[in-house]
Amino acid sequence: MVDPNPDGARGRVVRSALEAVREFSDAMDRMHTGLRSDMDMNATDLSALRMLSIREQRGELVKPHDLARHLGISSASTTKLLDRLAKEGFIEREPHPNDRRALVITLTDSSRRDFGRHFAARMSRMRGAMDPFSPDELDTVTRFLAGMSDAMIAD
Repeated sequence: MVDPNPDGARGRVVRSALEAVREFSDAMDRMHTGLRSDMDMNATDLSALRMLSIREQRGELVKPHDLARHLGISSASTTKLLDRLAKEGFIEREPHPNDRRALVITLTDSSRRDFGRHFAARMSRMRGAMDPFSPDELDTVTRFLAGMSDAMIAD
């Protein structure tokens, strides 16, 4: 819905929401910069580990192609990334349980612990920030953030 009067009540709320999204995005950037520094890795490596962690929590298997698509990188870059992460002890390549031609990428136990240690306090604070909100309000926030995510990656 386009507000015919951008200076009206809806326009002010939309601007306020977009400012909050920008502030949240900046906070995420600062958090990831700190994590990259703490874990001594680049942004792509951290994004890969984060994706693996999230998919693991959902019980989803991750193939190299899934990681390449998520990161928007080539097969060759994915191979280099996986080689580097495996050499540093962050991931393992294992046979796919249902397709012997495919591999799945998993976090190592030490990587899982290290990643969890870096995120535990942050996750606790984020969960605490949700305490004042009802399930319906959180559902609205979830739909809003999903819509924002879709809007940012749409061509």
